[in-house]
Amino acid sequence: MTDDGTAEPVRRIAEGYAFDGPALELGAVLWDGVCRADAPVRVPLATLNRHGLVAGATGTGKTKTLQLMAEQLSASGVPVFLADVKGDLSGISAPGEPNDRVRERSADVGQEWRPGGRPAEFYALGGIGTGIPVRATVTDFGPVLLAKVLDLNPTQEQSLGLVFHYADAKGLELYDLKDLRAVVAFLVSDEGKAELRTVGGLSAATAGVILRSLTAFEQQGAGGFFGEPEFDTAELLRTAPDGRGVVSVLELPAVQDRPRLFSTFLMWLLADLFQDLPEVGDADRPKLVFFFDEAHLLFTGASKAFLESVTQTVRLIRSKGVGVFFVTQTPKDVPADVLAQLGSRVQHALRAYTPEDAKALTATVRTFPKSPYDLEEVLTGLGTGEAVVTVLGESGAPTPVAAVRLRAPESLMGPVDPAALDAAVRASASYGKYARAVDRESAYEKLTAAPSAPAEPERQPEPRPEPAEPERESLVAQVVGSGVFTTLARSVGTQLGREITRSLFGTSRRRR
Repeated sequence: MTDDGTAEPVRRIAEGYAFDGPALELGAVLWDGVCRADAPVRVPLATLNRHGLVAGATGTGKTKTLQLMAEQLSASGVPVFLADVKGDLSGISAPGEPNDRVRERSADVGQEWRPGGRPAEFYALGGIGTGIPVRATVTDFGPVLLAKVLDLNPTQEQSLGLVFHYADAKGLELYDLKDLRAVVAFLVSDEGKAELRTVGGLSAATAGVILRSLTAFEQQGAGGFFGEPEFDTAELLRTAPDGRGVVSVLELPAVQDRPRLFSTFLMWLLADLFQDLPEVGDADRPKLVFFFDEAHLLFTGASKAFLESVTQTVRLIRSKGVGVFFVTQTPKDVPADVLAQLGSRVQHALRAYTPEDAKALTATVRTFPKSPYDLEEVLTGLGTGEAVVTVLGESGAPTPVAAVRLRAPESLMGPVDPAALDAAVRASASYGKYARAVDRESAYEKLTAAPSAPAEPERQPEPRPEPAEPERESLVAQVVGSGVFTTLARSVGTQLGREITRSLFGTSRRRR
């Protein structure tokens, strides 16, 4: 360090990022506009399951920050999931191209820059776009997430949960949207009126609203996102033969006009991982780091039950070794209960062109610990590829706030050639597994073939309850009263022959 007045604060910041264990290298401290390569800023691998936030105005470098972190996670053997909203993250699979800007930045931060790609798989929702198709069955997607996609109000959301329960109980498999539409249409038909009366709390008027919403949703071309073969989220946890973590890139540009759909699908991926993964406690590195881009779309217009479920999933999934980084423009885009759980912060520049911008800037500054920086001035003066950072140290305490010039990614900063991307998708071992949609017999076929109401499935003998077991709650209390659908919906028909247990989001727990 130099002996001028900057030595002491820079030294204290540098000491806060001097970790003993493995860590990602983010960049170097900026102080009074000077980059201090002798003061590196890092984030411990062991604390990346404590979640994080990458925020900043458009064009400030958030995407390159994701790329930088994903490269190093992969090199450390940690699988990564990236939501690629703009279509420019496919370059992570190819070596970067050296140029004067890369060389200058590398010299500034003390980086030994070496071009190199990472092992990657490319996915696309429902096969729309270039990628291995990602689909979910309607029953595994569940009523809470589907209600968010359909923009249903809380009452309609609860009623949709009753429809799912009815389908489970009657052995009507909900694989795609036409299955669910067939069940709702049956319940509001003349033939199904008697059945509707058995579904307590579901009115014909509300069922009609749900049916119209489903029909409109299908007419928008959303049917292809639901069905079989359903994507197994265990695919996201793979490592390459050389031990590097596979980077799973979900290409989303083709569905940018359906933001509510893709943001909710990302939440389904997380919820499905949460259900299947075992508890791991504290580990030296996460099992997966999940970057949730355009995170504000997830929370916009969300019901209270939905927000409660998101908050609980984020809080609990860290004990299963999964780290989640929300990527958005300002911290205020994320609900306070979720924001409180985010241990690492990478805040790129904010603009203050309007009174609303100024409010957002002030609110962002208040979310940081006390620091020697004038953060309002720093945050409005950061250049592209610079950020204000604080993370959880190895002891679990926050590190000092640091203005940082970030390292340059070593992979290609831009999309790969479309032909090369298509070839990589088709060469994947997973392509044959998921490429072709399958339409098995399910609720639609059963209801359209049946002239009358579906018969009650053949019952298996019920186990005798223990004497001390309390009386079970009614269906309405379980499904409607809970708000988060922690219902145990049992299907014991000969067609299903299995128990369907629904989680926080009403998603079913699969047997794998």
